[in-house]
Amino acid sequence: RDQEASLKRCILELLTTKGSKTELQLGFRKPAVIMIVGVNGGGKTTSLGKLAYRFKNEGAKVLMAAGDTFRAAARDQLEIWAERTGSEIVIDNDKKAQAPSVLSQAVKRGKREGFDVVLCDTSGRLHTNYGLMEELVSCKKVIAKALPGAPNEILLVLDGTTGLNMLQQAKEFNDVVGITGFILTKLDGTARGGCVVSVVDELGIPVKFVGVGEGVEDLQPFDAEAFVEAIFP
Repeated sequence: RDQEASLKRCILELLTTKGSKTELQLGFRKPAVIMIVGVNGGGKTTSLGKLAYRFKNEGAKVLMAAGDTFRAAARDQLEIWAERTGSEIVIDNDKKAQAPSVLSQAVKRGKREGFDVVLCDTSGRLHTNYGLMEELVSCKKVIAKALPGAPNEILLVLDGTTGLNMLQQAKEFNDVVGITGFILTKLDGTARGGCVVSVVDELGIPVKFVGVGEGVEDLQPFDAEAFVEAIFP
């Protein structure tokens, strides 16, 4: 019992010191731009939709950018989220557009039309796929060109069920584009999500949100204490 209590204390301390900036850092200029990245199937598009829902509830005007140009399904999924959350969306109308051009258009429109937040989806990619990782760099560059200082946040979606593989993924994505925070999805009650502790420890990047279910309300701001309690059933 005592050991468990002190282990909990250590983990809590690590999460709160190394990953302390759990709030989104959106700056003062409009629009704030958030880029969502990660491997396929981790829950990027869904997380983006749930973020849109949170922002709408706070009264923000939200624009989504369908930068996952590889999967038609991702675009369709985002259109459903846009409808569900009353957000606007920018898609590649000619079906051949590259992700950077979709994101660039979205950020310019966000600026022109007074949106508060632009949420940028990107294609899922394995951290080992060099060409796709390069595309992410281009995405980041065109966003910065369209709006100096953007993106404000680059959030990496980590699937809580991947266990230790998380660290390698996080390192590679961070090396390529510079991650500002994590969204930890699919926390199904097993302790595997606890692997994120070593990611925070090693990289000093905070977890900002956790996805705990399928519903729109199920993306919650990261609460270190609740998380530590949850990984010790």
